[in-house]
Amino acid sequence: MELQKKTDFIWEIPKKGEMKVPATIYASSRLLESVRNDLTLQQARNVACLPGIQRMSYVMPDGHQGYGFPIGGVAAFDMDEGIISPGGVGYDINCGVRLLRTDFTEQDIAARRKQLLAEIFKEVPAGVGKGGITRLNRNVLKDILTKGAEWAVENGYGTRDDLLMTEENGRMKDADPAHVSDRALERGIPQLGTLGAGNHFLEIQKVSHIHDQGLARVFGITAVGQVLVMIHCGSRGLGHQVASDYIELMENKLGTKGLPDRELIHAPIRSPLGRQYYGSMCAAVNYAFANRQMIAHWVRDVFSKVMGSAKGMRQVYDVCHNVAKIEKHTIDGKTREVCVHRKGATRSFGPGRQEIPEVYRTHGQPVIIPGSMGTASYLLVGTAEAEELSFSSTAHGAGRVMSRHEALRRFRGEQIRDELQKKGIELQSTSWKGVAEEASAAYKDVDEVVRVSHEVGIGRLVARVVPVAVMKG
Repeated sequence: MELQKKTDFIWEIPKKGEMKVPATIYASSRLLESVRNDLTLQQARNVACLPGIQRMSYVMPDGHQGYGFPIGGVAAFDMDEGIISPGGVGYDINCGVRLLRTDFTEQDIAARRKQLLAEIFKEVPAGVGKGGITRLNRNVLKDILTKGAEWAVENGYGTRDDLLMTEENGRMKDADPAHVSDRALERGIPQLGTLGAGNHFLEIQKVSHIHDQGLARVFGITAVGQVLVMIHCGSRGLGHQVASDYIELMENKLGTKGLPDRELIHAPIRSPLGRQYYGSMCAAVNYAFANRQMIAHWVRDVFSKVMGSAKGMRQVYDVCHNVAKIEKHTIDGKTREVCVHRKGATRSFGPGRQEIPEVYRTHGQPVIIPGSMGTASYLLVGTAEAEELSFSSTAHGAGRVMSRHEALRRFRGEQIRDELQKKGIELQSTSWKGVAEEASAAYKDVDEVVRVSHEVGIGRLVARVVPVAVMKG
């Protein structure tokens, strides 16, 4: 496949054949090598063939092969001629990250970090198929799917301030639980308030480096050694079922003829089926917002119990990853409404966007990019340049370079635990197999991913954080 180098960090697949637009890949030479032997570039090209796509098919610095769209794929579609695709959102709808700052330092928690982790492990259910503490009936669940994190706050989990520091204020208002299947509801009822497994995690972290002192202070980061908590999880089985249901519905109703890849099955955005999927996806997004809201509440409870106080445990922000949103963007000099798919990508709005919390609006949106187990994670800020470069998007994490099967062949969970302990990092997990699957060596170098984001200008560095205690499902 022809790939043209535009700069050290920008590569382009020229528009050819059925492509309606070119494809742009943001990567260093090292990151690019990691995707040459999988389907990432072909998937980016395939997305460029979809009806109504605007400007470009994008791949973020953490890009790798996914279902239909590459993970790290971003594409915007015209509201009249464009489409909405479950493969462009992903199975783990609103897999996202919430970051809490604290007034504690590394020294403050040093003697109690093992206890903190153990208590969080008790309070927050984790693992494949694990049930939540809160048992629900269908009517309550539908209320949650409508209200998202608002429901959690109304029921005593956290505060209104949390909602202000959550993307969409913790609620996508176009949610339509009426089109969420019975099977999806069944899977969602027992899992609310649970972390899940796979790449999901909860980490107690410390600030290791501040790149921008002024912005860090705006975001509540005051000094190296400050303790933070990062929560990474999504919509669990409910979101997965919504994706599965609508892939099947679209295949049965619309067929796959003429698609560059059957995994890119889609419906016109304004069609009845397109609207039904969008409403169901929004409902799954809201479930994930409520999920992270409840987990954050329990984390604060644990800090109160173990440390004697949760004072200062303010939410920095909560960001979505796998989602499609109706947003206004400037295209060919005109402001237009488009449906932006971010599949394993993070919104990265620059200063002035009304969607950003007022306290951050003159600075840009906080962008949270988690690393892989035992490595650094990052806090960035969205940029004005990202509007033109990526429909205001950047990377969402490190991005896999090794299958889970290969990781299991190479690594042992207990071995990884011992290596983390040597680095001063506590680890608790429900499964050593799950730990092996998520070994840091199975992922790209997150430092390189955020370096590319910073150099390109789609998300600028604010602070680097490292784990002191890790909880895995």
